Formats: sequence, structure tokens, C-alpha cells
Amino acid sequence: MSWTVLEQAHGALRSVVAGIGESGWALRTPCEKWNVAQVVRHAAGDQLGYAAAITGSGGPAEDPFAPSEGRPGATDLDAALAAAAAAFATVAPGTPEVACPLPLGPLPAETVVDAAALDAAVHAWDVAVATGQPSPLTPELAAHLIPVAELIAGALRAFAFGPALDPEPGDDAAARLLRFLGRDPEWSR
Repeated sequence: MSWTVLEQAHGALRSVVAGIGESGWALRTPCEKWNVAQVVRHAAGDQLGYAAAITGSGGPAEDPFAPSEGRPGATDLDAALAAAAAAFATVAPGTPEVACPLPLGPLPAETVVDAAALDAAVHAWDVAVATGQPSPLTPELAAHLIPVAELIAGALRAFAFGPALDPEPGDDAAARLLRFLGRDPEWSR
């Protein structure tokens, strides 16, 4: 079983991480307390959290909400994404209750998949804009992720997302999603 939206989000994250130059790891990001290395460590830890919730084993080696500043190992992100993909491959579409690391309890399969994809896609955007790469968060992917963001963001605002920003005229789905999650789509270093 594969989940297309998760594959797209994982691909976006892999792509921007592959494009980080040697000096890019220490750059500041839209996650104002974290540099690029910390955002990548956080994103990998979150994906390991989803895998561990589903499989009951593994999990991140460090607190994803207190990531260390050093550059992650070359295979750390790939291993985390592979673990999440393998865990989600065991989940059938339509499963009514799937364990997840969010403080919302078990949720339907599609919701948990979309939440993991949301995390990967938004952090791919964080890394891309911090390192001067094109945004991998397409309006189509963002439009698919807006409903899950609306479902989970309220419970996570205190520690995972900032306060929602007001939409601007002309915002596409990516900009609307980013603003809803407290990010300025026009952010620059």
C-alpha cells in the first residue's frame, strides 16, 4: 500500500534537503528558534514519531521539539522517511482508527496520513525558503492538506504552529495553508 500524498510530501522534503549547500545548515528559518539543521532534524523526528505510533516501536532519538543544532547524518532523513512510509504501508485506506503521535488520539487513516504529509510538506517549504530554493509546496498539494490543517492545528497551536495570519487577496492554496499555520508565505532571510 502506498499513499500518494505522503509520497509527494516526502519527495518534496528529500528534494530540498538534497539542495542544501554546505553553508546552508546554519541558516535561520521561518521556525524562528531553529536553523535549517534543526528543522530537518525535527521533520525527521516527526516522521519517526508517526512510524513509532503505528508500529509500536522505534521513534526519534531526540525530542523533535528540541532538536540539536548540528547537521543531521547523511542518511538520517532518508531512514526516517523510509520508516514512516513502511509503517503507513501497513495501514489500509478507510481504517477508522490509526494511532498517531498527535495529542488527538487515534484518527482515521486518511487523516493520519495527511497529517504526516502536512508536516513533511510544510517543513520542506521552511527549508526551501531558508536556503533560497524554489518552494516545493504546490498549490495542489496545499489544497489537499488544508482540511487536515484545519482539523489538527487548534490542538497544536501552543507548540507546533503559530497563530494564524489573515489571508491576503490573491493567495493561492499554498499561501492560505502557510498563513493558517502561522507562516508568512513572503518570508525571507
